[in-house]
Parts: sequence; C-alpha cells; structure tokens
Amino acid sequence: MTEISKAPIARLLSQAGGDRISAEAVDEMVKYTEDYVLKVGTEASKLCIHAGRKTIKADDIKLAVERLRL
Repeated sequence: MTEISKAPIARLLSQAGGDRISAEAVDEMVKYTEDYVLKVGTEASKLCIHAGRKTIKADDIKLAVERLRL
C-alpha cells in the first residue's frame, strides 16, 4: 500500500509534458517518490539527531539532499 496519493503524481507528470500517462507509470513514479522521500528523511533525521534536536528542519532536508546527491 502506498502512502502518496496517485492523483498529484499524475498531475505532476502531466505538467512535466506527458500528454497521456499510464496507470502503471503513475504507480512506478509513486514507488520512486516514496523511496526518495524515505532516503532523504532518514538522512535528515540522522542530521537532526546529530545536532541534538528532535525536529527535522528545512536545512536538514537541504543538507541531506546534498549529501545523498539525489
């Protein structure tokens, strides 16, 4: 079961230039999106804990993306 709704992903793919998008393409993009968010979130959480905080901040996300180079 996915956590991310399919409709916003389908809209984003349309905005990216896709005239027609298959259901399978949306499903695949949802999987990649969830994986990406989990990887960045895990790294951001590590940075947050290292800084002695419990709250993930925007800077943690930015640094996590830079460190992971995703």
